[in-house]
Amino acid sequence: MNIIETSSLGKAFGGREVLDGVSFAVKKGEVFGFLGPNGAGKTTTLRLLLGLLEPSEGEALVFGERLADREDLRRRVGVLLEHNGLFDQLSARENLDYYGRLYGVPELQRRISEILALTGLEERADSAVGTLSTGMKRKLGLGRALLHEPEILFLDEPSSGLDPEAQRMVRELINEVSGRESVTVFLNSHNLDEVQRVCDTVAILDRGRLRAYDRVAALQENRGGVHFALTLADAGDITRAEGILASMEEVSRYWIEDGVITAVLLDGAAPAQVLARLVREGVLVEEARKTRRSLEEIYLDAVGSAEGGA
Repeated sequence: MNIIETSSLGKAFGGREVLDGVSFAVKKGEVFGFLGPNGAGKTTTLRLLLGLLEPSEGEALVFGERLADREDLRRRVGVLLEHNGLFDQLSARENLDYYGRLYGVPELQRRISEILALTGLEERADSAVGTLSTGMKRKLGLGRALLHEPEILFLDEPSSGLDPEAQRMVRELINEVSGRESVTVFLNSHNLDEVQRVCDTVAILDRGRLRAYDRVAALQENRGGVHFALTLADAGDITRAEGILASMEEVSRYWIEDGVITAVLLDGAAPAQVLARLVREGVLVEEARKTRRSLEEIYLDAVGSAEGGA
């Protein structure tokens, strides 16, 4: 079941096109990563889905409806934008109590205790928010967005500006929420490591257009041909192996790092062809294994292709 969906979504501001024909769908229970450089149109897409902006063309639907038209549906989503939406002079518990009363959360004190446990903030529950670390504030902001038990959580750059330790804390919380609380997560980000660690499916947006969209595993397997790594029995054979790979039409490109040769084959080519050629030429291969492309490589290929066609 698609719980979030866009169809030929477009948006222009003052004649400048920010989004052009963006279509994707998010299934219930997924962690969906929406990737792209700054200025790609990610936040605009998020605001269209939330009903904060009107599309110039196409549709942006949540639960099959426009959120701008349905207050009851808006209560079923949680949102964390750039700012945490917290009051520094109030304690963590008082912030949650304030927002819980606004939402009319039943059994509010029980739910506040659950959120403090989920975010690991029980020991700082009565500390003023202004005294918390940046990472703790971000975790409390996520807790605020989850307080009313939403079915969908929209996050806009949740790790932006955080140090590595705080980023890890936020990643762990997203994994915890999507697993234990069965929340669908829509994650706007340009943090490739974060997305690869937590997301099931990704869409890559650049200059307002969708450049890639699939499950992470499918993108790693299917785009750009087979990748495999070669470790040679004799490191002195690397130069000869390079010459062989460079002469083979089946090899799209290759690189060497820490004595390991990684080769990328054209679609339809098989590693066995390359191995057979190396062996015939007297190059002894100690190990050969298929590898998956990193999300960084997929991203750079998608964005690089867009720039090449611009």
